[in-house]
Amino acid sequence: MMKDYVNPFDDEQYQFTVLANAKGQYSLWPDFAEAPPGWESRFGPAPRAECVDYIERHWHAINPFARAA
Repeated sequence: MMKDYVNPFDDEQYQFTVLANAKGQYSLWPDFAEAPPGWESRFGPAPRAECVDYIERHWHAINPFARAA
């Protein structure tokens, strides 16, 4: 594995999009990648930090077994 490899989901140089699914779960997704089926854009594209902030303000039940509010 390359020493300087950075996972594109963690790379601050990219713009990101916040996705959400029907269960109200959120995902941080690199803007260059197509959203997977069942997920739709809720915020972005924007810098990664802004997307993380959006998720922290809007996703109140991070537990995957919790019911959506």
